[in-house]
Amino acid sequence: MKKLITMGVAGLALLSLAACGNTSKRSTSSSSKESVHKVSKPKETAKSSLYFKNNVLKMRDVKIAITKTKVIPIGQKGNEYGKKPVFAIWFNMTNYTNKKISPTDVVLLIKATQETTNSTHELEVASLPDDKFLDTQTDTIKKNGTVPNAVAWEISDSKKPIKLTATTTDSDKEIGHQIYKIE
Repeated sequence: MKKLITMGVAGLALLSLAACGNTSKRSTSSSSKESVHKVSKPKETAKSSLYFKNNVLKMRDVKIAITKTKVIPIGQKGNEYGKKPVFAIWFNMTNYTNKKISPTDVVLLIKATQETTNSTHELEVASLPDDKFLDTQTDTIKKNGTVPNAVAWEISDSKKPIKLTATTTDSDKEIGHQIYKIE
């Protein structure tokens, strides 16, 4: 009888240990799968949520939709005081966060360049090309709010296309670019 009880207790102990082992293996493999899933899914989402194509820059915090582009010669409305022609864009900017974001932040996200024979020239930001945004260009955009605005860059060569490149503010990593021909 003593042998039977000892074997029974030993058997229960083995079953308990085996069950614990299986449970920990299950939870470990389950946790590993969940961890891998949780880690990889945001990366895919982050990659797909950042783009600059078809006149739309989409980032985690903001979206900028370019609605119009125009080259404005010296002395014309929108470039009355400039010494060079300018390339202007009109856009709608949406803030997806509670962060302080204003329409003028567009110049932190989009750089304008032109290729020369020997180099790439970064264009200087010009005066605001549309007077109707004078009083609102530095306003804070509310969360999920969208506001229109415009920005312009001085053109260094009136025949070379303009390349707008979107970058992240934290690492200057390129999100995408678009080429605009001057007509």
